Amino acid sequence: MNGPLTHEVLAEVMKSCAGVTARPEQLRDPDATFEQFGLDSLGLLGIVAELERRFEFPLGADVDQCKTPREFLETTNSQLISGV
Repeated sequence: MNGPLTHEVLAEVMKSCAGVTARPEQLRDPDATFEQFGLDSLGLLGIVAELERRFEFPLGADVDQCKTPREFLETTNSQLISGV
């Protein structure tokens, strides 16, 4: 899978890896938090692991510290683009 990570893909991975249902438009809300969707740190780790598998790219430790979908997408896509 090639980047960038989209709201649609994030919503799909949240459902498949953490059992958390969120519509892509909900994830676009700049004030939305993972906590609002019931996603905890363990669920986020599962999402990171799945994305690393899909992108065949190791994501940095700071990705699993993101508190919002917006921050997660920005951090992940920045790493994918820069290759760091």
